[in-house]
Amino acid sequence: MYQQITLIGNLGNDPEMRLTPSGKQVTSFSLAVSKKWTTDGQQQSKSTWFKISVWRGQAEAVATHLHKGSKVMVVGEVEEARAFIDKSGNNRASLEVTAKEVKFLDNRADGSCIAVSVAPEEDYDPIPF
Repeated sequence: MYQQITLIGNLGNDPEMRLTPSGKQVTSFSLAVSKKWTTDGQQQSKSTWFKISVWRGQAEAVATHLHKGSKVMVVGEVEEARAFIDKSGNNRASLEVTAKEVKFLDNRADGSCIAVSVAPEEDYDPIPF
């Protein structure tokens, strides 16, 4: 079996890099994927939140170059859903995704974008933190 998810959105916080007990680097960040539409002349919007984990050497690149609000494309695998209560007291869920590839979509001064590929599956250690 194989599953893959592709997401384009904006970071909801600055990335946080940590080390697992075995010494591997992992960076996590929240990603808001927003949908906008118009109904009866009223603009509507909805954001779905994902918790993204990026492993090993690529974790450092993500932690160094991205910040809250950065636009990225993430290709990865869905790990699980986690329930939480938002600031308004509403029940919500966040999907956890292990990134296989992260593409930075914010343009640099020279108009280019950066693509970062994550190490193969066997190189990450999916220990929750």
